[in-house]
Amino acid sequence: MRPLRKRIGLMAVTLLLVTLITGCRGQLTVTVPLTILANNPTAFDDNQIVTHGVVRHFNDPLHYWIEDEHLNRVEVFPHQQIAPFLGDVVEVEGRFQFSSHEGRRLTLARVERDVSSTE
Repeated sequence: MRPLRKRIGLMAVTLLLVTLITGCRGQLTVTVPLTILANNPTAFDDNQIVTHGVVRHFNDPLHYWIEDEHLNRVEVFPHQQIAPFLGDVVEVEGRFQFSSHEGRRLTLARVERDVSSTE
């Protein structure tokens, strides 16, 4: 029970810090874990973010996303830029957008293999 409380507390502190930083609404790029993007996507809507996860895809309809070990996901565009990284752990940077109709999406500015990750 204690590790769960510690993790929730750490997530809350991280969310608070990121919310304060993004409150400036400047062109700051913030690093946001997929867990926080999944739990509070509206706080980061239309912001430049950095996050990381494993690249996955589905064929019908074709779409690509990154996900973490808890299956928190963000769709990634354009597909042709993320497709070569299928199955890899990547760090992505781009414009995050959230819509109740289209979900969580990220338009890439940068993608790199995350060689430091142990996922």
